[in-house]
This record gives sequence, structure tokens and C-alpha cells, in this order.
Amino acid sequence: MWKIGVTGSIATGKSTLLEAFKKHGIPTFSADAAVAELYAREAVAPVEALFPGVAKAGAIDRGELARRLAAAPQDFASLEAVVHPLVRKRIARFLSESESAGAIAAAVEVPLLFESGYDYGFDAIAVTHVDEAIQRERIMARPGMTVEKRDALLARQMPQAEKKARATYLFDTGRPRQEIDEMVAALVAAIRARQERT
Repeated sequence: MWKIGVTGSIATGKSTLLEAFKKHGIPTFSADAAVAELYAREAVAPVEALFPGVAKAGAIDRGELARRLAAAPQDFASLEAVVHPLVRKRIARFLSESESAGAIAAAVEVPLLFESGYDYGFDAIAVTHVDEAIQRERIMARPGMTVEKRDALLARQMPQAEKKARATYLFDTGRPRQEIDEMVAALVAAIRARQERT
């Protein structure tokens, strides 16, 4: 099974690419979605221990957690030390289950794939990118976003050019969705053909 890591900077269309893979029969996993689930389950107690008062009604209040981290960005490392191993465990389970089910490929979205330095064992990396003006426009369209928050988020991420240089596959999500869809269809067909030859 071909294991594809999907990454890219904030607001570059990672979810759009993941949807295209899913549309073409490839099992997908979103680390962001996994974190949202963890913040309502097993990550609640350890995150609350790190940031007392962020748990409300049995779940992590993401807005409150974001406010705390904006005030003390150095605390990201402590949060990641708790959350990332839980996400990695889910990714490993997802890949194992996908392979057992006979999938030809699986796509796993990990926003900070390169920044984390962790080796997930992916066979290829698909990087989403977009013109920086479009990226900034997309970021600012998010609810509650400010210029300060945007700049803080971008500062934590590797520049798009560096991510693009590390990519196996590149997807410019400033292009029409139909083109992205066609690129994914061609990639899936190539993976299927390669597997049929082996």
C-alpha cells in the first residue's frame, strides 16, 4: 500500500486535496480532525493539567486554549508533547487498518509534517501550496482571525517554498477544484497501475 503524507502551510487547501483523494476511493485521515476528537476524549485530562481551566463540559475549549498559547507561544512544545503521540498512534492504526482492508493507497493529512521532524514512514509527500496573497486572504477570512494571529501561525510554519522543495507531488490549490480532482485521479491511476505490475 502506498502511504501518502499530505501537508502544506495554513490555508493552502489540504482539506480540498484530502477530499479529492477520498472521492477517488483512497482512505483518508486528517490529523486536525483527530485532534478535535482527542480534545473531547483522551487528551482532556493531560491538556487540562498543563493549562488549568481550558476544559469545559468534559472537552477542551479550543478558543481558550488558543488564547493561552497566543499569550505564551513557548507552551506549544508542552502541548505537542502530549497531543502528537496520541495522533501518531491513531495514524499508525489507520494505516494498518487501510492496508488490511486491501487499499492501494492511503492519504494522511499532517499540517506540521516537516516541522515536527517525525518520520511517519510515508512513501510520498503531497504538498499543497497557493500564491501567498491568496493564502493570506484565506487566513483572514477565518472566524476570529487577526493579523497578529495570522503572523504568529505563519511564524511557526516552514515557508511554502521549502515545503515545495521537499514534495513528491505538488498541488496548487489556487487552481480550479476540477483540475485538482483530475490531478488526483491521474495519480491514483498511476499508483493502481504500478501495483498491478508488481
